[in-house]
Amino acid sequence: MRNRDFTTWLSDFRDSIADYKYYIDFEKVHRNVESIKVELNILNSLIGSKNIEADFEALIEKYPEILKCIPLLLAVRSNEIYAIDSDGEFTYKFKKPNMSAEQYKVFMRKTGLFDLMANHIINNIVDYVTGVETGLDSNGRKNRGGHLMENLIESFIKKAGFTKDKTYFKEIYIHQITEKWNIDLSAISNQGKMEKRFDFVIKTENMIYGIETNFYGSNGSKLNETARSYKTLAMEADTINGFTFVWFTDGKGWTSARNNLEETFDVMEYIYNIKDLENGIINEVFK
Repeated sequence: MRNRDFTTWLSDFRDSIADYKYYIDFEKVHRNVESIKVELNILNSLIGSKNIEADFEALIEKYPEILKCIPLLLAVRSNEIYAIDSDGEFTYKFKKPNMSAEQYKVFMRKTGLFDLMANHIINNIVDYVTGVETGLDSNGRKNRGGHLMENLIESFIKKAGFTKDKTYFKEIYIHQITEKWNIDLSAISNQGKMEKRFDFVIKTENMIYGIETNFYGSNGSKLNETARSYKTLAMEADTINGFTFVWFTDGKGWTSARNNLEETFDVMEYIYNIKDLENGIINEVFK
């Protein structure tokens, strides 16, 4: 593997690693809707109402728990909503009501929710909220994206025959590695002053592998720092018997920081991309 050409290696980097669950987590969407389905069905009685304000007041008097659904109708994931206009400023609470029924009617009127329900702009509040939840969940893509590379690496680790919490471990700190296998890692922890966490650790009969994973779909200043810090980490790890640092990285974002990455590539033996994984590098390295 050490005869690899950096430019060829970099050319295999991917634009994206989005999996099928990246776009919308429908299980979560349906779970969230299901948790308030009874209250939403009660609110359904307001659809097409000819006297919606009086009907709404009667509903919240009999079923005050329906108020907790109101923020979601506005695509707000909170139990409180602040609003201000020429009539004053108000902080409406929906889990523990703090306003009169009259004031909640003002809220429903001014936000347009009464109009939405009374004039058949929507036909079913459960379906409407399912759509809202779907939209809100799309905002979670950034968080899901951060775990995509970890999930991908883990799938290859499992495929190679390693077992979680037996031969491979997730998110494990230096002090835990030291305690678990009685190995001195002070060379990579600044003599114990720095606590680092590895994304994965694989333990074989002869070696402990500390693994870092990341994917950069776009450029940024962080890439240069990452390349430099992992170069240092790899050189420090080389001084420790029985420990190897492995880095899996990918993403077209590296194109803008290729010089720093190449410096690390030149001195680091165990640096790989997704193409390497597909070509079976895990079975070659982790022995």
